[in-house]
Amino acid sequence: MILLRYGEITIKGRNRHRFEKAAYDHVKAVLAPFPNVRIIKEFGRMYVEVNGEPLDQMIKVLRHVFGIVSLSPVKRAPSSFDEVLQTAIEMVEEYDPKPGTTFKVTARRAWKKFPHTSQELNHLVASPILKRFPNLSVNVREPMFNLHVEVREESTYVFHEVIHTAGGFPLGSNGKAMLLLSGGIDSPVAGYQALRRGLEIEAVHFHSYPFTSERAKQKVIDLAQILSNYAGRIRVHMVPFTEVQTKLHQAGEEHLTITLMRRSMLRIASMLADKRKALAIVTGDSLGQVASQTLGSMNVIGRATELPLLRPLITMDKEEIVQIAHQIDTFETSILPYEDCCTLFVAKSPATNPNLRVVERIEERIPELDDLIQDAVDRTEMITLYAGQKSPHALIQDASASSAEIDELMDMPSSKEETDANSSAQKQEVGDWF
Repeated sequence: MILLRYGEITIKGRNRHRFEKAAYDHVKAVLAPFPNVRIIKEFGRMYVEVNGEPLDQMIKVLRHVFGIVSLSPVKRAPSSFDEVLQTAIEMVEEYDPKPGTTFKVTARRAWKKFPHTSQELNHLVASPILKRFPNLSVNVREPMFNLHVEVREESTYVFHEVIHTAGGFPLGSNGKAMLLLSGGIDSPVAGYQALRRGLEIEAVHFHSYPFTSERAKQKVIDLAQILSNYAGRIRVHMVPFTEVQTKLHQAGEEHLTITLMRRSMLRIASMLADKRKALAIVTGDSLGQVASQTLGSMNVIGRATELPLLRPLITMDKEEIVQIAHQIDTFETSILPYEDCCTLFVAKSPATNPNLRVVERIEERIPELDDLIQDAVDRTEMITLYAGQKSPHALIQDASASSAEIDELMDMPSSKEETDANSSAQKQEVGDWF
């Protein structure tokens, strides 16, 4: 069997059953490819009977279930001492201790009618094991092998391995939000952190074809596919942003272009959120990382929406974000040299402390802006991605433009070195806002 332990949801009061049900539903969904398993839900924990299914593969998918803080492969025995001891010996045999291995027994008597206390069980189980396995010696402080014996009325569970898992809150238990997803490092990490806190997310990506390539769109689809492996399913809204972005650039306020652009993005995301019944917007902001992520810039940009803006990375530094990106397998995709719309029309000196009234006056001078934003919402395409599937490349291919034509339109660099250099310079000014 596999023992699954709940995390923060154990501190919930009357709503606890709702969180446990959400965790159960997530476990059931990720174990769907294993038809012989049986899930047993008990107060405060969950068990999965393996029934011949591949244990390692099951553990791999269960590690990503939100709301579960750890899991352990366990052996189950009837709650009688002889059966418990025999099961404990079998587990040590499977572990096959090498010379110099230290161990201890950690017993817990949850069923008080069991004839031996927890402390007595420690000695009663450890003594026969020491006699049978001469390679073992006792170390109660830092054992290499910690044999846990948990006695309950219905069964006793024996295990030695504790595997840490995603933790957080169960998927979807805290509502739905829209994730602003770019092709950078930060936004996929923000999406993962939002999922971990119990949010169902739908991704919103802004593309400016033909100024950004179809490969840039595919990169975002690939990132969303990785996130869907944690969420089970993610919908991606592909927003055509070319007309809006061009009109904002023509306003002639170069130093405020990024501010104006991101305010329009938030307005579009808010309208999509209203359609999809989402209650918040998630971004990849990290305080002070770039000019547009100063407190002054975030204040002016955030005024464009009434929805709560959730910023999971706000106090993280780049090294922390990169580390998580490696852990969730988005980093290698994020650093591919296909730029998103945020790298277009980059100002030499973007405003770090924009004035809200000035920004609003500029927007008022563009009477067609509201219509362009509504048109972008109306022409948004939605793609649904499912865990485990291959990224649907065909969904975003445009037969009317070849890669060479797209590269020419974008004036893309001719070498990887030039691409990397330009990308680095642009990121210094723009950063990965989403």
